[in-house]
Amino acid sequence: MPRKKQPESGGGKKNSPNNPNVIGLRAEVIDQPIVDTLETNFMPYAMSVIVSRALPEIDGFKPSQRKLLYTMYKMGLSTGNRTKSSNIVGQTMRLNPHGELAIYDTLVRLSAGYEALLAPFVDSKGNFGKVYSRDMACAAARYTEARLSSICAELFRDIDRDTVDFIDNYDSTTTEPVLLPTTFPNILVSSNIGIAVGMACRICSFNLAEVCRAAIAYLRDPECDLLEIMPAPDFPTGGELIYDRGEMSAIYETGRGSFKVRSRWTYVKEENIIEVTEIPYSTTAEAIIDKIAELIRAGKLREVSDMRDETGLQGLKLAIDLKRGTDPDKLMAKLMKLTPLTDSFSCDFNILIAGSPRVMGVRKILSEWCAWRTEAVRRRIFSDMEKKKSKLHLLRGLVKILLDIDRAIKIIRETTEERDVVPNLMIAFGIDEAQADYIAEIKLRNINREYIIKRTDETASLENEIADLEDTLAKPARVRAIIIRELEDVVKKHGAPRKTGIVAASAEVFEEPEDSAPDYPVNVFLSREGYFKKITPQSLRMSAEQKYKESDGAFLSFESRNKNELLIFTDRCQCYKARLRDFEDTKASSLGAFLPSALGMDAGENIIFALDPADYAATLLIFFENGKAARVPLSAYATKTNRRRLTGAFSDKSPAVTFMSLAEEAEIALYSSDGRAMIFSSAQLSPKTTRGTQGVQALTLRRNTKLTGAKLLADTPIQNRARYLSRALPAAGAKLSDADSGIRQFELF
Repeated sequence: MPRKKQPESGGGKKNSPNNPNVIGLRAEVIDQPIVDTLETNFMPYAMSVIVSRALPEIDGFKPSQRKLLYTMYKMGLSTGNRTKSSNIVGQTMRLNPHGELAIYDTLVRLSAGYEALLAPFVDSKGNFGKVYSRDMACAAARYTEARLSSICAELFRDIDRDTVDFIDNYDSTTTEPVLLPTTFPNILVSSNIGIAVGMACRICSFNLAEVCRAAIAYLRDPECDLLEIMPAPDFPTGGELIYDRGEMSAIYETGRGSFKVRSRWTYVKEENIIEVTEIPYSTTAEAIIDKIAELIRAGKLREVSDMRDETGLQGLKLAIDLKRGTDPDKLMAKLMKLTPLTDSFSCDFNILIAGSPRVMGVRKILSEWCAWRTEAVRRRIFSDMEKKKSKLHLLRGLVKILLDIDRAIKIIRETTEERDVVPNLMIAFGIDEAQADYIAEIKLRNINREYIIKRTDETASLENEIADLEDTLAKPARVRAIIIRELEDVVKKHGAPRKTGIVAASAEVFEEPEDSAPDYPVNVFLSREGYFKKITPQSLRMSAEQKYKESDGAFLSFESRNKNELLIFTDRCQCYKARLRDFEDTKASSLGAFLPSALGMDAGENIIFALDPADYAATLLIFFENGKAARVPLSAYATKTNRRRLTGAFSDKSPAVTFMSLAEEAEIALYSSDGRAMIFSSAQLSPKTTRGTQGVQALTLRRNTKLTGAKLLADTPIQNRARYLSRALPAAGAKLSDADSGIRQFELF
């Protein structure tokens, strides 16, 4: 694309040539296709985040985690005493130059103290915070200590035997492994959550022993039933997983889906308290406490008198004090529904395979891990075989020398210069340089009968070992047997019982609590300024005179029931949903509740209509100033959740004038600002499925006029119906006569 230069501005003081502070100011605008910009600027960044930061690879680690653990391994922290975390962080920056805080956060997540992993890789000492607490922060790196845990031996086993590739670090001063040769499927054992560019991963953790057994079963039979061996995920925070086999099977096959986990609790009868000791992995203690406090303030949780966080050295504990006579089972059923005591975990098993992100189910992940582990074991066997062959080669040269050791000694003694020793031995005995160099380095003390016999026996042993290794490489079944044996060792050394219990969805203890609110008839009153009253018929009979503020007055009133809902429409095209049972019964003499505050409406937002939707079977008609009318079923406003605000409740192309709820078809009269009226049947309006529909033109308007109102024909004073009736829409209607306008003419006698 050609370059375009922006013209220089002239005459202005700032850019004037006489201004000494401005030197050669010139702006250039370069036209570049958006595709080229994305390709050259955005794509490298996106791929860097995807490949080098956010997504784990088949060994179960993100790059930052792998670099940290390998640094600790090279520091000798597999055994011995712990070292300061700040020391580890500093050393890790040789591989991961992303700042101390980012490295320390990675160390914290991998630690046993943080309790985020079923099999933590860092043996920690000090305050590392807790995964189940939002506010319990970890101490600074200079105050904590760490070393590798015992399970890390399974991560670095045989790492020096060519099991994985190594690459240069960022400044080519050292090398680091591309992957860690884990002897078990850590990708399924360690939970991983990452957000990349345009994609993310969310991998739940599974029990270590179950994963290893599942891998063994898969190696023996790829079509095995994984759900029988590894029935469900397992989380370090415990809780109880609500198990649905079909739902779990879909996750195992596709890598996507969700399931629910609920808290574990006990009831202490002597103190009349409930103690929550295990919560879902995806929530925090503070989130639970905040939600319960919100329910108490809203008057929706009258059974609880107090709640405390009693978490201590023994672990998590949330104490809920109950009021006298409260049924703990019913209360917990209610809390499980209304609070994060029950939470969902969404799965997205997005993993890097050979540098490319792939979403895979559990079976496919095991397949990829087994293939990768098989290659690592084969590389290890091949490396061992090459070392043994090299040693055998040297020993075979030694055997040739030992057959005539006196001659070899004579050659060495008679050689004038040291550099000629190896060539002379090569010529005399027909051996290569490596063999001759090995022989030349033998100590004189080793030239004895015992040494000669041992080396001869070792030659035979090496030949047998090499033959066995070659046979192993040639037979995949023998390689699989090695992997299975190592997996069995992992189960024996590091296996642990499940922490998360499994509860069948069909036999769930906590059923959805029934609405215990009483149901009785009420009268609803709404003032022009938004004051709301819910009055029982008995109270209304005693005093029917409504009290309003001096500038306020009646706006809407209708009959309803205490268990019904209320839909409130505002001039911001929003709809608020409230439950009548959430408001206290009042008297006609009170001002009532101020709805804008109770519903959390925006500043300056005004109520223009309210109705009782009952069973959402009726139809809502909306008439706009531009003469259009929209017909929307009330079911479009019925939300499955308890969401209080619904945006885009109706079209904002023209101000809404009148709302009308119809249970059956009726005739409606429309009025315009120029004194005209038009009557039509609501059946002429076709229902629309979208709430934001602009509707259809019902009333034809003249210039500078607008629709001012709509009423049911039965509620109007119109007598001459035929004068204004329209058989098709849109229609202009007719001029209102005095008789139909409802205005009486007074005469003086």
